[in-house]
Amino acid sequence: MNEVNKTLYIPLYGKSFVSRQGIILQDTKAEEIWNKEGFELKGKSKSKWLAYNMAMRAKVFDDWTESMTAQNPEAIVIHIGCGLDSRCFRVKRNYKLWLDCDLPDVIAVRKQYFKETPNYHMAELDATDTDAVKGLPDADAAVIVLEGISMYLSNDRLKSLLKTLKDKYPKLNVLMDVYTEFGAKATKYKNPINDVGVTEVHGVDDIGKLLEGTGVRVVKEHSFTPDHLVSRLKNSERRFFKLMFREKTYSRLYRLYELEGQ
Repeated sequence: MNEVNKTLYIPLYGKSFVSRQGIILQDTKAEEIWNKEGFELKGKSKSKWLAYNMAMRAKVFDDWTESMTAQNPEAIVIHIGCGLDSRCFRVKRNYKLWLDCDLPDVIAVRKQYFKETPNYHMAELDATDTDAVKGLPDADAAVIVLEGISMYLSNDRLKSLLKTLKDKYPKLNVLMDVYTEFGAKATKYKNPINDVGVTEVHGVDDIGKLLEGTGVRVVKEHSFTPDHLVSRLKNSERRFFKLMFREKTYSRLYRLYELEGQ
């Protein structure tokens, strides 16, 4: 795998770590894959605080996806940049169709652990390839999960991806995390993705400007570390975690936007 694809092991480790402890989320598939595919993480990548943060982010995405499928039972779910994530198992609500997409070498590993069913499929997809995105399954409505991918796309490519998705799907719901420009610059010094060799990422300061001309708008901004998830940590860990990931400070680096197009 190239350096960007290796970043998928950081959240995989986090989900495996908390699942073994029985907190935040249950993900036996992450435990299984990490036991077989995981490697020695270095520096901040193996921090339990980052593991908690990654697991909380995943849980927020899980809950949002479950809510969207409840509101739009006919919508298809498309996870672009799925890595080795098992959200398709963690989301308990029935869905019409779920498609997990990533680059070919990631999907090759993924197919060793996940099996396709009539309503679950995997597909090779380069998010920068407009024609490939246009070739995604047709539907009147789509729920799009963009977790941990926007920072590897330039603003122009991210904008093109969102516009292409909106042009394809009359009703579109998206959850997307982004670095701020300050956060992207800070990755050169303090980001765990450096531990797997990634040196170039992109940030978004003006989400409104990015979305101009796409037909997509911001619905709301979500927290990565909501109180109901932080409260699942032990008392001593909870206090320190809150200091590390204080909302006002964290939001200078990293944001989570719910988007809509219809």
